[in-house]
Amino acid sequence: MFEALSDYMRLARAGAVMLRNDVVIPDAYRSRMPWAAKFAGGVLRVLPGGGGKGRPGERFARALEKLGPAWIKLGQFMATRPDVIGVEAATDLSRLKDSIPPFPKAQAIRTLREQFGADSDRLFPAIGDPVAAASVAQVHRMETPNGPRAVKILRPGIERTMELELRAMKRIAYSAQRNGPPEVKRMEPAAFIDTMARSLTREMDLRFEAGAASEFGEIAALDNYVFAPKVDWERTSQRVLVTEWIDGRSLTNPGVLGPDERIDLANRITRGFLACALDHGFFHADLHEGNMILAPDGRLVLVDFGIMGRIAMPERIFLAEILKGFLERDYKRVSEVHFAAGYVPANHSMDDFAQALRSVGEPIFGKDATEVSMARVLLQLFDITRQFGMHLRPELILLQKTMVQVEGVARSIDPAHNIWQAAKPVVDRWTRREFGPEGLKKLAVASAREAMARLRRLPETLQKLDEALNRAAKPAPAPVVVKRTTAWGWALAGFAIAAASAAGLWFVLIYKP
Repeated sequence: MFEALSDYMRLARAGAVMLRNDVVIPDAYRSRMPWAAKFAGGVLRVLPGGGGKGRPGERFARALEKLGPAWIKLGQFMATRPDVIGVEAATDLSRLKDSIPPFPKAQAIRTLREQFGADSDRLFPAIGDPVAAASVAQVHRMETPNGPRAVKILRPGIERTMELELRAMKRIAYSAQRNGPPEVKRMEPAAFIDTMARSLTREMDLRFEAGAASEFGEIAALDNYVFAPKVDWERTSQRVLVTEWIDGRSLTNPGVLGPDERIDLANRITRGFLACALDHGFFHADLHEGNMILAPDGRLVLVDFGIMGRIAMPERIFLAEILKGFLERDYKRVSEVHFAAGYVPANHSMDDFAQALRSVGEPIFGKDATEVSMARVLLQLFDITRQFGMHLRPELILLQKTMVQVEGVARSIDPAHNIWQAAKPVVDRWTRREFGPEGLKKLAVASAREAMARLRRLPETLQKLDEALNRAAKPAPAPVVVKRTTAWGWALAGFAIAAASAAGLWFVLIYKP
C-alpha cells in the first residue's frame, strides 16, 4: 500500500514537470488523441507553467533532464525506438544532456576503499578532481607509472534511486498495457520498461561495461576504422571502471579540419559502425558526437559502452535481403521477406504491403544518394509498420536507430557525405563472404550441426511429451477458494487512490519543479 502511494507521488511529480514543459499532450500528437484526452490537455495548458519552446522531442528531453537519472535513461531508451515516437523525436532525445554537478571527491575515495579494501591506496594513490559528471557516475583522471587513467565511479546510492524510479515506471507501464487502447498495447510499454530495467541493472555493474569495451575493442581493431580504450582490469570492480585516458577532441567540437580530413573521418564513422555490426553482430548503440574522440594521432576512439547492440546472423541476412530488394526495386521480394520472418501479421495482404513499400522506394530511386536522408526513409518505413501492425525485433530497431545517428554525425562532419557509397565496401565484403562459396559452406556446416543437436534431444523431447500426456490424463485438482476483498481492504484502497489524487493535484497546481 505504501509502495503504491510512493509510486503515485513520483508519477505525480513527473506529470507536473511534463506539464510545465508542455509535453503532456504535444501539438504534434494532439490530433491522434481521443476527445477526453484532448479536453484534459486543453485544461492543463491554461494552468501556470504551460507552454515551452522547441519541438515536442526537445521539450520532452528538457523535462526528463529535470526529473533525474532514471528518467534520463528512459529518454535514452526511447531514443532507440523511432518506430514508436518517430525519427525526429528520437533524434531529439538522443541529445539528452546527462550532465549534473559532481559529488565530492571524498565520497569517490570512500567508494574506492569499499571496493578494493587494503589495496585501494596502492591501486589509487591519487585521483584528480572530477572531469565529467553525469546522473549515474562521474569520471576522474589519475596518473599511473603506465600512463594516465580514466576512473569512472558510480554515484553513492544510485542503485536505490534507480530501483524506486523504475518501480513507479513499471506501475504505469503495466497499467497502460492492460487498459490502454490497441495502439498503446502494440507499443508494448510493459516489455519496453522491463527491457530498460534489465539493461539499467547491468549498467549499475560497471564490470558489464568493461566487458563490452574490451570485446568491442578487439572487434574494432580488425579494421582500424574506430578504436576503444583499453580496460585496466586490476582496477575495475562492480562500482568502478578504469580505462586508459584518451587525449583528444570530442566530435562535438572537432576544431579545424581540412576537406580531405572531413571526408575521411565521415567515412570512418560509417564504416566503423557497419563493419562491427555486419561482420560481428556487435555494435556501439549510442554513437553521438560526445562519445567520439579524435585523438592527436588521428585515431577515432569511441567511449561509453553502456548501451550496446547485438544482431544475430538471421537478422543480418534479413537486412541484406531488404537492402538488395530496395536497390533492385523488387518490392515483392522485400514483402515476402517480411512475411517469411513473421514481422507482418498474416492477416495482412502481401501485395498490399509490397505496394506500401513501393511508395517508400520509388521517390528515392534515381536520386543522388546525398539527396536521400536515411532518417527520412526510415521514418516512412516506421509509418508503414504502424499501419500494418508490425512488431519489429528490438535489435533491428536499435540497429536502424543507430544508423540514423551515424548518418547525422557523419553529415555534421562532411555535409556532402554519401552514406550509401561509404557503406558499399563493407556491405560488398560481407555479401561476398556470406553468400559466396565460403559462406554457403559455413551455412551447410551450421545446419548440419543444428540437425544433429536436434536428433540428440529427440529422446528427451519424447519423454517430456509422454510425461505431459500422463499429467493431462490425471483428474484436475479441486478449485482454490479465493477470499473476496473485505470492506476494510476496499476502504484502504480508496484512501490510497484519494491520497494519490490529492498529491497529484498538489504537484500540478503548487509544486514548482
